[in-house]
Amino acid sequence: MIGVSGIRGRVGFGLTPEVVARYAAAFGAWAIARGQSKAIVLGRDSRVTGPLFHTVTRAALESVGADVIDIGLTTTPTIQLAVEHHHAAGGLGITASHNPIEWNALKFIGPDGLFLSAAQGAEMRALVDRGIPYATYDALGTTRFDADAIARHLDRVLALPFLDIPGIRARRFRVAYDACRGAGGAVIPHLLELLGCTVEAIELEADGRFPRPPEPVPENLGALEQLVKRTGAQIGFATDPDVDRLALVSDAGVAIGEDYTLALATRVVLRHRSGPVVTNLSTSRIVDDMAAERGARVIRAPVGEVNVALRMRAEGAVIGGEGNGGVILPELHLGRDAPLGVALLLQLLHEDGEPLSRIIGRFPRYAIIKDKLDRPSKPLDAVYAALTQAFPDAEADTQDGLRLGWKDRWIHVRPSGTEPIVRVIAEAPTPAGAQALVDQGRELLAKLT
Repeated sequence: MIGVSGIRGRVGFGLTPEVVARYAAAFGAWAIARGQSKAIVLGRDSRVTGPLFHTVTRAALESVGADVIDIGLTTTPTIQLAVEHHHAAGGLGITASHNPIEWNALKFIGPDGLFLSAAQGAEMRALVDRGIPYATYDALGTTRFDADAIARHLDRVLALPFLDIPGIRARRFRVAYDACRGAGGAVIPHLLELLGCTVEAIELEADGRFPRPPEPVPENLGALEQLVKRTGAQIGFATDPDVDRLALVSDAGVAIGEDYTLALATRVVLRHRSGPVVTNLSTSRIVDDMAAERGARVIRAPVGEVNVALRMRAEGAVIGGEGNGGVILPELHLGRDAPLGVALLLQLLHEDGEPLSRIIGRFPRYAIIKDKLDRPSKPLDAVYAALTQAFPDAEADTQDGLRLGWKDRWIHVRPSGTEPIVRVIAEAPTPAGAQALVDQGRELLAKLT
C-alpha cells in the first residue's frame, strides 16, 4: 500500500526487496535534490525482516549519492529527532508500526523531522514513475554510524523544563512494561531507570517475534494487566514496535484505552503551558474534557501524524497527538513520542499524588467502538451522504471521510491509509449508544459491496 508518507505491505507478497530498493532510492534522490544536505538518517524497528530491508535500503540510498547516517535498531521518534540533530536532508524508518508480524514498511521523513506531506509524497513518488537518477561510480554515497541517537533522545525528554525529575525519582514508582519484542525493549526500561523507577518488564527481546498482536489496544494487553496486579505496579506501559504509541494500564490492572494517553498528557502540559490542543477526528472526547479544565480549545485535524503536526504548527498548539496513544509536544519535536508519554504520565502521578485509577475516575467515561470492514469497490460518497441525511442535527466535518458530532457522541467513517479497509469509529456515553452508531455505518457500507 502506498500512503501519503510511506509504503507498506506483506513481505513476499506486495512488499519485496525490489520494491523497497526502488522507493528508498527515489526518496534519497528526492531528498538530496532539494540541496540542503546529502545526509539521510536510517533506522529500523525490531521486525524479523528489518535486517534484510535495512541492508537493501542502505545500499539503495548510497546508489543515488546519499550519505547515510545509520542509527540501527531504534524508534521512529528517535529517527525524527536525529534528522533535526544532523540537519539531514531526510530520514527513513523501516517499520510497519502496529501491523502484524508479516508486514513491513518504509516511513519517509522530511528535513524538518516530519513525515512527508501529501505534496512532498507525490513529488517523491513521481521519481519512481519517470526514472530515478542513480549516481555514477565516482558519486556514490557513504555510510557512517551514529550510536548516540537514543541517548540524545532520552536526554531531550529529561531536559523538558516542566518535568520535575528529582521529584519523580524520589517517588520511586513501580512500573510494569510490555515491549511486545519491539524496539521499546532497548529504550523504555532505561528511561524508567533514569527516572528512578523499579521496572517490571516482559517481552523485552527486540527480535520482532511478537507474542501477541502488536497493536497496544486493551484486548491485547492481558499479560500486562496481570503483571500490574502481580507486582503491585502503580502504572503499566505498553508500546507498539516502533515506539511512537503508548498505552496505559491503571494501578487496578485495567487497560484504560489508548485515548487516555493523550488526554492525561494534555492534563499535565496545560498546567504549565497555555494554548490550543490539536488532535485528530477519531480521538475520544476525553481529550476535550481534560482540556476544558484549563479552558483550552481543542482543534480537530484529519487522521495521520503529519496532518496533526502541521495543524499544530499552524495553530501554535502546546500539545497534540492522536487517540491511538501518540503524544506530540512541540517543545520536544513535532512527532508522536512514547518515551515523552512515559515521562509525562509519571509527572502526572507525581503532581496529583494519587492513583491513576482515581484520577480517571473523576472524569466522564465514554464507550468507543472501533470497527473495520473491507473497503468496497464503489466510492464512499454515498455512505457519507446517507449518514448526513440520517443525522441532520449533527455537526458534519468532511476533512477526512465524514465525522458527525454531537455534544456527547460522534461517529467517524473513513478509508484507512494503512490497510485496505474502511474504519467506522463511534463514541457515546454507553456501549449500546456507540454500537448503534457503528451499526448504522456498517449497514450503509454493506449496501456498497
